[in-house]
Amino acid sequence: MSIEKTEVLVVGAGQAGVAMSEHLSQHGIAHIVLERDRIAERWRTGRWDSMVTNGPAWHDRFPGLAFPGESPDAFVPKDKVADYFVAYAQQFNAPIRCGVEVTHVQRLQGRHGFRVETSQGVIEAGQVVAATGAFQIPVIPPLIPDTVDVMQMHSAAYRNPGQMPEGAVMVIGAGSSGVQIADELLRAGKRVYLSVGPHDRPPRSYRGRDFCWWLGVLNQWDAEASPGAEHTTIAVSGAYGGATVDFHRLAAAGMTLVGRTERFENGALTLAPDLRRNIEHGNSNYLSVLDEADAYIARNGLDFPPEPAARELLALPARAADPLLSLDLKAAGITAIVWATGYAADYRWLPSGAVDDNGKPRHQRGISTEPGVYFLGLPWQTRRGSSFIWGVWYDAKYIADHIAKQQTYLNYVPAQQACPSTPDTLQPLEKA
Repeated sequence: MSIEKTEVLVVGAGQAGVAMSEHLSQHGIAHIVLERDRIAERWRTGRWDSMVTNGPAWHDRFPGLAFPGESPDAFVPKDKVADYFVAYAQQFNAPIRCGVEVTHVQRLQGRHGFRVETSQGVIEAGQVVAATGAFQIPVIPPLIPDTVDVMQMHSAAYRNPGQMPEGAVMVIGAGSSGVQIADELLRAGKRVYLSVGPHDRPPRSYRGRDFCWWLGVLNQWDAEASPGAEHTTIAVSGAYGGATVDFHRLAAAGMTLVGRTERFENGALTLAPDLRRNIEHGNSNYLSVLDEADAYIARNGLDFPPEPAARELLALPARAADPLLSLDLKAAGITAIVWATGYAADYRWLPSGAVDDNGKPRHQRGISTEPGVYFLGLPWQTRRGSSFIWGVWYDAKYIADHIAKQQTYLNYVPAQQACPSTPDTLQPLEKA
């Protein structure tokens, strides 16, 4: 039985895989994209019902297609985002095969390329691009035993307030997902506790421009990774038409804020005394963006409307000065916990040389230390914007260009080998 062969195999058909396919197609490089579910499946079934993009439609898209039927300033619902990637892939007939899972990749012995084992047979490929991103395995810290009488779920499993039992809900993690879920639960009439760790919180908009625009002109999207930067939690939201995430206002609306969750013992959570520090750090980040924006406006002589109210912060929540350090779940009436605690990557199917001892990608700008293997869709892969819709498109171009350059070298045949009968001397040009 013959084995199918291709120049490049792309694993995953989310935003990263679709972008990769477009750039490979533009280079004329034969490739196949394998997706174990549907195109952009995580947007459909790995998010809560009301989720929208965290950036406006004019920004959070690929260059080759605007969101149909959406205002440029709208925050697009998740299912429309998935539909967008399906339509985008159809524009250039992306060679995507759905329902095919890659189980193992190993280097071919004694020749170029890889043997790729899939749920539908074996494929040999010259290069392999892992376009599965970094958000693969939901992580729930092993703090609270399953025997404790409280519902526990990851934010990836949360859909809507109707899932929650009677009683209060605690959301652990105050990044974009955690704070939006906590806000939705509060608006639905639930009593909500929110565990807040260190975070950045940019303004949703300032002086008539969205924060995505500000980070662009201030060159912050192109900031390269620095130690610890890839772990920065950012609280931003496009929900309800888009508004600045403000923990002062959430507390004023009735949400109980606490510091980081540290451990669980005898029915109670131990909480760090860092709530005030975390909120004040977020405020400093917020104000620093306003300062940079004001300086940019003055430097460029722009006539943007002043917005003094943006600097008027509410008083710190009372709990910031007198934080809860212990929270008895039963006494507080907490019957459910939503863990907005991020994801782990799973690259066990790749050759061992592509990952470190902790299973994390070993790469430089997406180019793996394992020659012929590439990564795409990682946070801070090349810059701050790498894991965003538009950012992954530019990273995909970089990788496709690298693959094309490598193929130029691989396809090179010395003149003597190509034409062995030709003397190894320069020949005069023929006369016209």
